[in-house]
Amino acid sequence: MRSLLFVVASFAITILCWGLYGPVLHFGQHGMYTGPTDVPPPHIARLRPFVCVGLAYFLIGVIVPALILYFKGEKGHWSMSGVIWSLAGGALGAIGALGIIMAFNFDGKPVYVMPLVFGGAPVVNSFLTIVWAKKLKEVGPLFLAGLIIVLIGAVTVLVFKPSTGEADLSGGFMDWVYRILSILTVIACWGAYGPVLHKGQAAMDHSRLRPLLCVGLAYFAIAVVVPFMLLNSVLPEASSFAKVSGTLWSLGAGAAGAVGALGIIMAFNFGGKPVFVMPLVFGGAPVVNVLFDTWYNEHFEHLSPWFLAGLILAITGSAMVLVFAPRGKPPAKKVEEKPKPEPKVDEAKPAEARNPLAK
Repeated sequence: MRSLLFVVASFAITILCWGLYGPVLHFGQHGMYTGPTDVPPPHIARLRPFVCVGLAYFLIGVIVPALILYFKGEKGHWSMSGVIWSLAGGALGAIGALGIIMAFNFDGKPVYVMPLVFGGAPVVNSFLTIVWAKKLKEVGPLFLAGLIIVLIGAVTVLVFKPSTGEADLSGGFMDWVYRILSILTVIACWGAYGPVLHKGQAAMDHSRLRPLLCVGLAYFAIAVVVPFMLLNSVLPEASSFAKVSGTLWSLGAGAAGAVGALGIIMAFNFGGKPVFVMPLVFGGAPVVNVLFDTWYNEHFEHLSPWFLAGLILAITGSAMVLVFAPRGKPPAKKVEEKPKPEPKVDEAKPAEARNPLAK
């Protein structure tokens, strides 16, 4: 009972953190902006909030695991293939985070961007896992039904995003193209993140902290080093770290993402299974996202029934995809053959009686 409570508490933390990630990052982007407000929106920063996300990941995903490994240690070992796969997973996570920022930059709103991401990422996750496990021929009708439901829900969410309750296709054509491309980039990267990181864990004998440390290093390289170089050369922007509120919000978004990842790791460590942990996370996070964003902006009256229906469809479909994805059979346990006991010999009998053939 106690371990079950720890599992529930762990993935509940992930649901809360990942649900708040989009709105909090959006606050940070607005807060760090220093440009004119008499130009068309969005009035948001791009690279400096991304740097803050990378710094938060570096603190939680590198410094903390490194200290724990140094003072306490952990099962598993370092391996070159494990490091490469884990760094690749971190790179996918960081590029996905940049995709979220770019979606907001093209005037996307957290209230529908994040549900689309959380609906699409599990589909990519499941498909990649199936292909790598060579289980494509075992895909069943319920899995395919989940894919169709996700697609219908995603289109409904995108068309009936909160505005006036009617179909909203505002914005220039190219803005919509870039917005959708940004969301698709996040779905692809965050969907592949889990299977790629799992390969890194397996190559390090299922270590938890070592792959997380590699993820933090990849975030630092992509989300801190590269943006700093761009800001100081070819891509200056109207933003500032001196805008304390925006900087804190952006750091908070990075911390929410990193703590959410830790929450999943802890849920698995306490005995939680991906078959129910991940559907609950991908189903619960967009609900938290929509409720918080709508409450903060006081837009409850603008929530269309069609949007809510699309949100429910996207969540249901992603859960079906995760639950009904074909899985490999667990490896059969080796049964050790016990040596047969030697027949007992009654020393009290004569040799002829013990062995009739002996004469």
